[in-house]
Amino acid sequence: MGGIAVDPEVMGGKPVVAGTRITVEEILSRLAAGESPEAILEAFPRLTPEGLCAALAYAAEVLGAERVRRLP
Repeated sequence: MGGIAVDPEVMGGKPVVAGTRITVEEILSRLAAGESPEAILEAFPRLTPEGLCAALAYAAEVLGAERVRRLP
């Protein structure tokens, strides 16, 4: 388990760690609140270190694809 899946039938289509219902948003929110990766892995026994890294990589990719345009 390590990739990211997007399925309208799972968590309303939010990106989740494949094979789980753990959203990328949940992982990022917990990290932003100061929770350690180890604590997150402990809180979600189905989450693997690879899944946690996949969530971070997905977030970086999405933000990297974001384009800012000036309004006229």
